[in-house]
Amino acid sequence: MIEVINYLPIASTAVAVAFSRVLYRHWRRNPQAKHVMWWMIGVMLFGAGTLTEALTTLFGWHEPIFRSWYIAGALLGGAPLAQGTVYLLLKPATADRLARWLMGYISVAAVFAIVTPLKVELVDDRLSAEVIGWTWVRLFSPLINTYALIYLVGGAIYSAIKYRRQSGAAARRKWGNILIAIGGLLPGIGGAFTRAGYVEVLFVTELLGLSLIWAGYHLIAGDPNPSIHASQRPVAVPIERV
Repeated sequence: MIEVINYLPIASTAVAVAFSRVLYRHWRRNPQAKHVMWWMIGVMLFGAGTLTEALTTLFGWHEPIFRSWYIAGALLGGAPLAQGTVYLLLKPATADRLARWLMGYISVAAVFAIVTPLKVELVDDRLSAEVIGWTWVRLFSPLINTYALIYLVGGAIYSAIKYRRQSGAAARRKWGNILIAIGGLLPGIGGAFTRAGYVEVLFVTELLGLSLIWAGYHLIAGDPNPSIHASQRPVAVPIERV
């Protein structure tokens, strides 16, 4: 069973590629929709992270793949997806400032993740942050993960509550945001298990989480009723087919 689970990142990468195509088409219909652009970037980077996991399963542990995995997973994680929600909920000027801070913070953290020595004696076939030599480099990720939790999960919960207070016509958007909130939370739970040495749990929660986020997007995109968020109102979003 564990051997089968190790191949789940291949499926997660395929889902990320397909979902990215859907979001790209959505964004191209309205290039001013920065929230969609950031969601697209977030799903693409999510797929980059699961791709490194798939490559490790197929070809074993390699240093460049490990460093790419740490940057795409631990440092980026759900932050770009969360930034899309920031553009959805906050004023554009505020969202722009937070985007600049986020990119700068992650860039600095990524540089240290690239240059840190590794504890090669701890390397095995699993991807684990335990091999990072400068342990303080790992202190960058909690702030990013908290940012992602607040805006991706918290933002979806906030939207679901707002739609719940409306008439029954908004039920699709309410349940769509609930699915997005659960989907955004699952990879974080998997990451906690990874730190405890159970990386296989992460592989499961990544696939389930991204699938739920897509399902939530699908529900919201198929709802013809107006959004409560001003940035979503100018363009009607039909369901995309891959």
